[in-house]
Amino acid sequence: MNLVFGTFFYSIASALVPVLNAEIPLAGIPTGSTNAWLFAFAAGAGQTIGKVIWYYAGIHSMKIPWLARKIETPKWQASYQKWHERIVGRPATAGAFMFTSAVSGFPPLAVMAVLAGSLRMNLPIFIGTVLVGRTIRFWLVIEGAGVVKDLFQAIF
Repeated sequence: MNLVFGTFFYSIASALVPVLNAEIPLAGIPTGSTNAWLFAFAAGAGQTIGKVIWYYAGIHSMKIPWLARKIETPKWQASYQKWHERIVGRPATAGAFMFTSAVSGFPPLAVMAVLAGSLRMNLPIFIGTVLVGRTIRFWLVIEGAGVVKDLFQAIF
């Protein structure tokens, strides 16, 4: 159980500090059991908490003086309004963007979290899509590493 908690806390740190990779430690988890889902969920929950912090950083980024001056320009206002309507006015589209980023890592989820916060994306949708997407991603990492290990053992 300590490894599960360690995975959870390490995943929070990896969500906040880009050089800490959450996938590498997960590649060593045994596959084919409920442990894979347990570790994937622990890592997904930790990453979600970290990305919520980035989300709130996005909300507060609008208060930074140099960014506040940039926001006042008509070009920025038009772009912001366009993206705000896409995100706030269409929760399914916003959720799809976040889910895709959470599973694939493209665009980077930290960037998407800041953007979601600055655009005031619906927080429950943000949390739900990131949690499910990251859990699936980490389960795929665990299972994929197991497949590679099995192939390697079969060949050598």
